[in-house]
Amino acid sequence: MAVYEHTYGPYAGPLTPTWSRFLIIPRHAYRDVFKSKLFTAFFAVCFVPALIAAVLIYLNHNLEALTIFKARVGGDLIPVNSYFFRILLYVQSVLSFWLTVFVGPALVSRDLSNNALPLYLCRPFSRAEYVTGKLSVILILLSAVTWAPGLLLFGFQSYLEGAGWMAENLWIAKAVVVTSVMLIMTLALLAVTLSAWIKWRLAASAALFGVFMIPSVFGLMVAGLFRTWMGNLLDIGMLLQTVGDSLFRQPNTFGLDDWLEMPVGAAWAGLLSICAFCLFLLTRKVRAYEVVK
Repeated sequence: MAVYEHTYGPYAGPLTPTWSRFLIIPRHAYRDVFKSKLFTAFFAVCFVPALIAAVLIYLNHNLEALTIFKARVGGDLIPVNSYFFRILLYVQSVLSFWLTVFVGPALVSRDLSNNALPLYLCRPFSRAEYVTGKLSVILILLSAVTWAPGLLLFGFQSYLEGAGWMAENLWIAKAVVVTSVMLIMTLALLAVTLSAWIKWRLAASAALFGVFMIPSVFGLMVAGLFRTWMGNLLDIGMLLQTVGDSLFRQPNTFGLDDWLEMPVGAAWAGLLSICAFCLFLLTRKVRAYEVVK
C-alpha cells in the first residue's frame, strides 16, 4: 500500500515467547516428514517393541497366562529386570538410527543449498536457536520411541509389582533416561552436522552410514591386530553399547572377549568428544553468509 495513506500499522497479534521460538522449526519439519506414508508407517512400527514388552509385563502378572505357559507365579515367564529394559532400548536404538537416516540429512542441507540461512538469521532468531531447532526435530522424534516408552513401561511394571519394586529398581529408570539421551544427542549432532557440510541428501545419508560402519571395521582390525580395546574408540556403536551396559549394570550384553571391553570412562570421553566436535563444525558452517574464495 502507498505510504502516504498512513493506513498501515504494526503487528498487534500475540507474540511467541523468546524461549520457544526454536520450536517453529520442528513444527514445520514434522508437517513435511509425516506427509510420507512410508515414514508414518515406519514411525508406527517403532512402537511395536514397546507394545510387545507391555504385553510381556502384563502376562507376568496374569495367573491364567502363567498357568498356560507353565511358569511359576513370580515372573518366571519373562524376567522384567535391567536386562529386559537393556534389550528393549537396544532394539529402539536401531530403529532410532533408521529414523535419523530418514529425517536428518535434509535438515540443514536444504537451507544451505537454497541460501535460506539469511532469511532465518535476519530475524530475531540467533544461530544457537537455529541449531537448537534443527536438533530438536530429531530429539523430539527419538525421545518418543526411546526413553518415553521406556519410562511408561517402568511405571507399568512398578504399578503391577508394587512400590517396593519401584524403590529398589529406580536406578533402571535413570539408566533408561541417561542411555537414551546420550544416544539421541549423538545421532542428532552427527545427522545435523553431516547435513550442514554435505548438501546432497543421498550423500549425507551415506555418510551417516559410513560414520558408523567404516570406523567400526577399522577399529576391529586394530583390536584384532594389537589385541587392545583402544581400537573400539573408533566405533561409535561400541561406545554407546559400553555406556549403556554400564548404566544398566550389565557386564557385557553381547558377549565380547574381555580384552575387547573398554573402560567406561573412555567410552564416555569418546562420546562427549564426538558431540563437542560436531558442535564445533556446526558453529563453523551455520552462518548468515558464506565467503567463497
